[in-house]
Amino acid sequence: MKQIAFSPPWQTVASSPRPAEPALAAPSTPGIPVVIAEDDPVSRELIHSLVQKWGFRSIVTQDGHEAMGALRATEGAAIALLDWMMPGMDGLQICRRVRESEKTIYIILLTARGTRENIVEGLQAGADDYLVKPYDKSELFARIQVGLRILDLHNSLAKRVAELEAALVENQRLRFDIPL
Repeated sequence: MKQIAFSPPWQTVASSPRPAEPALAAPSTPGIPVVIAEDDPVSRELIHSLVQKWGFRSIVTQDGHEAMGALRATEGAAIALLDWMMPGMDGLQICRRVRESEKTIYIILLTARGTRENIVEGLQAGADDYLVKPYDKSELFARIQVGLRILDLHNSLAKRVAELEAALVENQRLRFDIPL
């Protein structure tokens, strides 16, 4: 009689090695603030701890009005991690107001609303990215890194435009100085 080896799934799972967590590097631009807008104290503290662990400067807010005030007060580019459902002003309202102000802010909506319609609505309101709760911290970090790359590209492009505008002014000045 042939014996069949018994290996229950809980032993297989327990004995299999877990995939290694990706190394989370310090941000390339540590001066960029990350504004966290979350009304749930546990989620807020968790996000804040992660953001600080990753080397970012975090600004923690607990409702939409505080978040909007923090975003208005930031100088230069910023990343915003916004909950959709908050008291006072929700994440979508913040997205719309930020886009009206034309500030350079990369917005990631962190929300429990995960339907296709919700995602479309959030992105149409002005969010740059959308992450459904519960989310993996590695994925949040990766999406913040994407935001940093986009902000870096935006800054590089703005500098290049300024250089081209200065070159145009110089070209026009020289045009009048050169005799025909």
